[in-house]
Amino acid sequence: MSRLITIGQRQTSVGALMVVVLLCAGLVGPVHRADAFGAHLYGQRALAVAASKRGAPYAYGATGPGRFDCSGLMLYSFREAGKRLPRTAEGQYERTYHVGRRQRVPGDLVFFPVGGGIVHVGIYAGHGRIWHAPRPGGRVRLERIWTRNVRYGRAD
Repeated sequence: MSRLITIGQRQTSVGALMVVVLLCAGLVGPVHRADAFGAHLYGQRALAVAASKRGAPYAYGATGPGRFDCSGLMLYSFREAGKRLPRTAEGQYERTYHVGRRQRVPGDLVFFPVGGGIVHVGIYAGHGRIWHAPRPGGRVRLERIWTRNVRYGRAD
């Protein structure tokens, strides 16, 4: 059940408030009202968690809370948001509802295929950008999607 807080005379969910705070801070792109308050709430919460891990170092096989690989960051972020995901990017792709580029919303997963498999994953932040743990020696960061060869999945 979502926790509600009162702001002025209106009640709102804690998750919706996190989205507003991140929008104001410029850490995520615009969110449609139905997406923030409806079916995509897990993704919105996971996006906030992933953004909060900015600068955490990459470590192969790591699932947080201080170090991550790409799928480990998604696993951790969605777990903190209340949703279970498989451990690997390939497993995460198989478990999500696939959406097209035009249907993507902040909080959707962005998968990078090579050959017949999925080799990388991040979480869509809006404006063509993702939060991800890029590679050994890298740190969790917000970055433009660098290729059109991606697939999108929704974990809700």
